[in-house]
Amino acid sequence: MKIARFVDPQGTIHFGTPIDTHRARRLGGQLYGGLTETDDEFTVTRWLAPILPVNIYGIGLNYRAHAAETGAAIPAQPVVFMKPTTTLADPGAPIPLPLACEHGPEVDYEAELAVVIGRAARNVTVAAALDHVLGYSCANDVSARRWQKVDGAGQWIRGKSFDGFCPLGLVLVSADEIPDPQNLAVTCTLNGERVQTGHTSDMIFSIAELIAFLSRDTTLLPGTIILTGTPPGVGMARKPPRFLADGDQVVVEIERIGALANPVMAASA
Repeated sequence: MKIARFVDPQGTIHFGTPIDTHRARRLGGQLYGGLTETDDEFTVTRWLAPILPVNIYGIGLNYRAHAAETGAAIPAQPVVFMKPTTTLADPGAPIPLPLACEHGPEVDYEAELAVVIGRAARNVTVAAALDHVLGYSCANDVSARRWQKVDGAGQWIRGKSFDGFCPLGLVLVSADEIPDPQNLAVTCTLNGERVQTGHTSDMIFSIAELIAFLSRDTTLLPGTIILTGTPPGVGMARKPPRFLADGDQVVVEIERIGALANPVMAASA
């Protein structure tokens, strides 16, 4: 099932399955209790991120080719950071360039497969980990590189935490439609040019391994998002580096899920 969240002309928010750019078929029920298809069609005035996350975990350096392009060693265990829920951005919403990036261009794109937990997971095994997945979506782990690498005092979270730094959507595809999440192509285009091309089979730690690792002595609640790393082609690794600028259009696309498009907007107070 493809699950989206949208606003109708009366301002009411619904879950639904997209029909086209401006229409959706409403889904009844509860996201974590089971959604069911209805015959109700609605005009969509705005698409929203498919879920409101309770926590957002990020995984760094989880594609072999991305580690190679940055000159980093293959990590022995997952590199974990977190993004506040205030980073969430809807499909089509602008990615703001923070005023805190006053030293020059540094905001980068990162196309990622997002995993959404649907059933609480704590101390789960690798073999049972995928049983806790509600579904998968497209995400952009937007990153301010100076704040990540220099001004963050060794911590990544500041460079990952500005408002609008986690676009998500357009749809959440239920786990039953993606039995093997390690077999998906991931791409990113910037202003129509392909800048990232990768495949989830290149992950250093599989999604099941990530869930098992993160759930050790830690409860992953329903609505937890795990951003599973980005393939090669990020802006900071290019020669010369290529960072996001006002007016850019970024599109993340993942096989069997769809596309997530967001414009980039100049900083404002």
